[in-house]
Amino acid sequence: MGTESDQQRESVTPSSKLFTGGERAYDPEDLVMATGADPTPERVEKARKLIEKEGPRVIERYLP
Repeated sequence: MGTESDQQRESVTPSSKLFTGGERAYDPEDLVMATGADPTPERVEKARKLIEKEGPRVIERYLP
């Protein structure tokens, strides 16, 4: 059994990881999640096209 701190960390840790380009190149699903939306096939395709059109720096407009 973990400590209270460990339990709090687990409760706020998302089940899927979001990559923003610092750790590795991000993919369209990461861009969708950065906008706060769930990655549906339609949103992922739209994000893929946006990355192609505007380049990989497009994610920066959604990050703090």
